[in-house]
Amino acid sequence: MFIGGEVYTRPSFGSNHPLSFTRQGAVVAMCDSLEWLEADACREAPQAAPEVLRRLHDAAYIGALKSASELGRVSPEQRERYRFGTMENPLFPGLFERAASTVGGSILAAQLALEGKVAFHPAGGTHHGKRDRASGFCYFNDPAFAVLTFLDAGLERVLYVDVDAHHGDGVFEAFAGDDRVACVSIHENDRWPNTGSAGEQDPRTLNVSVPWGVTDDEYNVVMEQLVLPFATRFSPQALVVTCGADALHGDPLSKMELSNGALWRAVLQLVEAVPASVVVGGGGYNPWTTVRCWAGLWGLLSGREFPSELPQHARTLLEGFDSDLVDEDEMEPFWRDSLADPPMPGGTRPEVVELCKEIAGVHGL
Repeated sequence: MFIGGEVYTRPSFGSNHPLSFTRQGAVVAMCDSLEWLEADACREAPQAAPEVLRRLHDAAYIGALKSASELGRVSPEQRERYRFGTMENPLFPGLFERAASTVGGSILAAQLALEGKVAFHPAGGTHHGKRDRASGFCYFNDPAFAVLTFLDAGLERVLYVDVDAHHGDGVFEAFAGDDRVACVSIHENDRWPNTGSAGEQDPRTLNVSVPWGVTDDEYNVVMEQLVLPFATRFSPQALVVTCGADALHGDPLSKMELSNGALWRAVLQLVEAVPASVVVGGGGYNPWTTVRCWAGLWGLLSGREFPSELPQHARTLLEGFDSDLVDEDEMEPFWRDSLADPPMPGGTRPEVVELCKEIAGVHGL
């Protein structure tokens, strides 16, 4: 099931922000061009009510964000205390509706997963949202609400996996100390928010902070030696995956060098092993790589056949993208004419071998 909504097609975040392009609207347009979005496979994300949001967020923060969104302005005191109305987390028309709908979409996704569906919510993945403040372009924490929905249904083992280039700190904080939830994050070392180091491990927490320039070969090693054994031992009844596209080659906010095939493979390996699965979006600041990644992921999750070449209207969509964060000389030809990237091999560096050995030893994997 594909979770979307008109709210995600509206302009947001302002013109001078890494999220200024309408990613989700472009993903829908791409999937439509491939005839991959039949009406019976799509659901509209409902807006989560304030009383629902209070399950994980402070009431005063929710009220302040709602009021500022309606008034179109934020006081200096609110900006300082709640961290919205800033360059990082700007105020824009419809902010509260969008943020609350992102939560509602992830709750719906978990409900559908409990019915036996694999639910994909590309507008989700706001994994940095904190209990009482905005953080890292995130106002609420929708992946945490998907996890909570599974727990509310009586499940006792829920696995959260984050393959975004940035550590999933907000979700980890939300379930710290809850033995029903195991959290995994594969993220870039020395990258904001600078949490989730290799030394931060416990029986329900697996942090894999990979070095800059990580390639498909190295990512496969991390999955095979660490993530999949950890998941197998936990034996989850449900899964939530944040699949940020900022781990891909060409993203301006990371230095990871993955193909979309490496991310697709990682997500599918996890989804195929767990009875109930929710997959949400996350970061992704190159419009060409992000839209192709999430459209292709939906195609794989829903069992579609990839075309040998993209139809003209899909290529026209890709050719129409623009980004101040990506220079023309950085453009790859395949970003405009195919869904799948070529593989990004490169062997496995000694530091990645040692990292896996160190973390495996801590966890007894």
